[in-house]
Order: sequence, then C-alpha cells, then structure tokens
Amino acid sequence: MIYEAGKYGVIVIGAGHAGCEAALAAARMGVSTLLVTLNIEGIALMPCNPSVGGPAKAQLVREIDALGGEMAVNLDKSSIQMRMINTGKGPAVQSLRAQADKQEYQKEMRKTILGQPGLHLLMAEIVEIETRDGRVCAVITRTGARFLCDAVVVTSGTYLQGRIIIGDLTYDGGPGNQYPATELSKSLLSLGIKLGRFKTGTPPRVDRKSVDFSKTLEQPGDPDVPPFSFMSEVYSREQLSCWLTHSTPETHRIVMDNIERAPMFTGVIKGKGPRYCPSFEDKVVRFAHKDSHQLFIEPEGRDTDEMYIQGLNTSLPEDVQLQVLRSIPGMENVRILRTGYAIEYDYVIPLQLKLSLESKVVEALFTAGQINGTSGYEEAAAQGLMAGINAALKVQGREAFVLKRSEAYIGVLIDDLVTKEADEPYRLLTSRAEYRLLLRQDNADLRLTEKGRAIGLVSDQRWEKFVSKKKQLEELRSLLEKTTFTPADSIISDYLKKIGSAIIRDRISLWELLRRPEVALQDFIDLGIIPPQKKEIIEQLEIQSKYEGYINKQQEQVKRFEKLDNKIIPAGIEYREIKALSSEGIQRLEQFKPETIGQASRIAGVTPADINILLIFLKKIEGFK
Repeated sequence: MIYEAGKYGVIVIGAGHAGCEAALAAARMGVSTLLVTLNIEGIALMPCNPSVGGPAKAQLVREIDALGGEMAVNLDKSSIQMRMINTGKGPAVQSLRAQADKQEYQKEMRKTILGQPGLHLLMAEIVEIETRDGRVCAVITRTGARFLCDAVVVTSGTYLQGRIIIGDLTYDGGPGNQYPATELSKSLLSLGIKLGRFKTGTPPRVDRKSVDFSKTLEQPGDPDVPPFSFMSEVYSREQLSCWLTHSTPETHRIVMDNIERAPMFTGVIKGKGPRYCPSFEDKVVRFAHKDSHQLFIEPEGRDTDEMYIQGLNTSLPEDVQLQVLRSIPGMENVRILRTGYAIEYDYVIPLQLKLSLESKVVEALFTAGQINGTSGYEEAAAQGLMAGINAALKVQGREAFVLKRSEAYIGVLIDDLVTKEADEPYRLLTSRAEYRLLLRQDNADLRLTEKGRAIGLVSDQRWEKFVSKKKQLEELRSLLEKTTFTPADSIISDYLKKIGSAIIRDRISLWELLRRPEVALQDFIDLGIIPPQKKEIIEQLEIQSKYEGYINKQQEQVKRFEKLDNKIIPAGIEYREIKALSSEGIQRLEQFKPETIGQASRIAGVTPADINILLIFLKKIEGFK
C-alpha cells in the first residue's frame, strides 16, 4: 500500500561519493533535501582502493573543494598517508594522492550529513520514479512510502541490477556484498532512458599479520605535503606505509593454468570493464611477454589488519586467488580476509544528458557518478556536486551552472561524457584536458571559489580565507614587479653569481628575475629583500612567473575556443533541413543534440565542413551571434 510520506525540493537516491556531494550541495544552497540509501552503514563506502587523488583526480578533488564540496575536507580528517605524485614533472601534472582510513572516512562523512541543516537521511530502496507532464514529481520506496519532490538526483553507483561474479559463481549483490537495487532500472527504462551494462572489479584483501614485509619494498608517505582542502592547515600526521612487491613467472603460470575458469574469458562476464584498471588475469594474457607486474600492499585503515592488493583486481575462483597470492614475494603464507570479485551493473548512457547532468528525456531528473558510466570516487564526487548544484538551481528557478573545459577538469569530465561515446567506464586523465597548465591543482581555488560563492555554496569562512589569500598574492606580485635592481646593486649581483645565473646588464624587476629557472622566491626572502610569506603563496607566484609565457599562450587558445563554445544551438533544430550537411554529420548531431557549436565540433563524425555549414545556417536565425 502506498502512502504519502512527505515533500522535498530535491531527493538524492544513493549515498556513495556522488550522492553525499549532491545532497550536501543542495541542502547548503537552501533546498530541502532527502538522501535515500540502501544501507546507512554504506554511506561514502570505499568498496575498492581506499585512496583518492593522483593525476587529474587530485585536480578534481581540489575543484570540488574550491566550489564548497566535502571530499577534500573529509580526506584531511581521515588520511593515513599523503604523497605528491609527479614532482619531477611540471605543475600541470603534479598531483596529491591520499590513502584514506576507509572506516574513518565513512564515519566523518556520515557525521557531516547527519549534522547538515535541511538534509534528511532515510534508509530505503527506491523502486519507482514518478513523472507528471514529462517532469519528475515523486519517488516511491519498496515499503510504499511516496515522497513528492521537485527534482531527483540518481547516484546509484554500481548497485543497479548488481551481479557479483567469482569464478563460475554469480549472485545478485552490490559492492562489498551490499544489497543491489533491483527495481530502479525498470523504472528508468519505463521513462524512456536507455541503459547499458558495465563491469568493474576489486582485488582480494589480506590479513596484515600474514604478510612478510621483509620481502617487499616500503613506500612511505611524504613528510611535508599540503592538505587536500584549501580550508585545512598544514599539519604533521602519523603516516602508514604502503609496500611494493611483484608478481612472478609462477604467478602468471597459475593464472594461465586456470584461464578456462576465469569469467573474463569464459563469457560469464558480459559488461565491458575499465581499460585503465584491468583485471590481473587480463594483464597476464595481454602482456604475456612480461615476467612480472607491480603490486602494492596498502593499508585500509589504522584500526584494521585488512590490506588492499593494488594491481590484483580479479574475478578468478577463490581457490585460484589464494594460489596466486601465495606465489607473490611476501605473501607465501597469506590469509584472505575478503575475496576479490567482479561486479556487473546497469548504467545510464550519458549521451542522454545535458551539460548540467539533467536528463534530456525527463525534466528535473539528474544522474551522477558511476551510473553515468564513469569509474573512480573522484569522478563520482565531482558529478554529484554538479548534479546537486543544478538540481537545487532547478528548484529555485535559476539558470544551470556549467563549467567549461577551459575552466575546470570537472568541465572536461562532463563535456566528454555527454559528447563522446564510451564503450568502457570513463576515467579522467590529464591528457584529456587541452588546457591542463591552466587547470592545475594548486590554483583550483583561484579558478572556482568566486563561482561557488555566486551560486551560494561557498561559506563565509571559506570566502574570507580566499579573499585574504588572493589579496596576499596580488600584493606580493605587485611588490615583485615594482622592486627593481641595477647591475650596481651588489645584493642581487652577488646572489646571481653565487647560484651561477647570468649577470644583469640593465634595470630588472624581481618578477622578471623570478622567471629564471634557477632563481627561487624563497631566496629573496632569505636575502631580506621581501618579507616572509606562506609556502602556498610562494609556490603559487613561482608557478605564475616561471610559466607565464606558456600560461598566456593557453589563455589565448581559450579565447579562440570560447568563440565557438559560447555559440548556443537552439533547442529543437531540425538538422535534416540544413542542406549540405553530411549524412554522418546529421546522424551524429541528431543523436547527441549538442548544446553549443563547440560541443558539436567535438563529436566524432562531425567534420569541420559540417560546423561551417551549421554556422552559416544559424546566422540566418534571428538573435544568433
């Protein structure tokens, strides 16, 4: 029996990383919000590797933080190891990576959600989404509760029709043996939404006490790294080490001897898995010429003996998993705590989404996270934040919030999802961003905090800290540009001679000197030329000065790019009526329904000639510029 259970502005279905960000964003923007989860104990669950960050992903986390999201703040509370990746490369690809205490991360996120005004939490399974005149109006739980709403955000992760696979064993289930969502897929299909089927997997977890670490190589955290959140202060933390080992020829022999029992190769697994995170058995087959593969033994928390075997994702039978593990140095006597598995699940084909992550099929229905065919906690959280923001804006009758490819990695992620066909779970990479020198992790706050403030998500405390930092940067840069020296000034001449830098022949500013690779801003402080500064201020200005030429070139590229990306394509345009468009161009434009000329130009099969013809046609439309 169905009964009326209440009314909310936004209802978020699923409390993984996407759902948490979506619900918090909507509530913080002043919209009454209900967060529905299959299991309260599964809030912010990390069913795979309890690590966050790395190339492209750290940039996402920093952008979430700059806009007022929660992931970075929560990481700083729960991390057990921090490392800066790619320190030997340029700032565009340098990235922070954190190993989290997975239980502490969940605990802190649950506490934040329960303490958020305007946000209510409910443990239930949503089995139906109702619509009226093409717009969502309510959701119904398995127990018959009907909640009215103005917008819905679906962040169901890998739970939709979830199927666990271990060898020839298969059963319905969600990540970590949670309950799957078995009815919601049917409701989405009934609304006209097209679904696909993907697969992901996870490695076995082993007992720390059964590992011989003397046969592995210790991987400690960095002693002095910045926090993930711009709101957190740098602090020393006790860090737990990870450990490096390798598979052996014996490991690979065991896999090949049992390959006929591997679901990846027997046809049991139908869904396509992520290319950049393949199963171990897939690596052994594809790279048969390699004698070994790196494997990292990583702690899952401070108060647990569970260790995660990074690089050993597998759905081999349980007995074979044990044989494989015991053929690896350091794990000859290992004990399994949790068996590795594959999981297949339904996902929404993201070509059906607008850049706001609202469905093109059903008004006020948003989807975010792995349901959109992505992989990774960071990609999920970023989408969740944007979907939550836009659901709140929809309820408030305000314009959608969209980030461009030139403004954020979040913009790259979402634009790729809605314009490019994917036959595998999508993973964000630095190579996907055309303007990655502009979209660094260190300047995410300078790029996005003002935008977060404008939509009502950035708190007063965050805003005050941002304004103070921005002022310090501007004042110090002005000081460096105004402070000049001549060849007669011994303090600079002696300094340049000492570091082996070319002597100056004319008056020069400190800003111009700082462009030299061998010159450090800290040296000016040590010489007493400028007053002491915070480390983050020093690092930011050094990047701005030393890469100024490259940054200016990318900014010019952005200006040219935005001329096309700012040209809106009117809704309902009939591409078949546009003469001279190629047949494939018509087919692809009708399929993708791009929102801008720039987006249309990035669709495979749409040629430059098609774009020129489209521009000529649109110029005839009144009001198009």
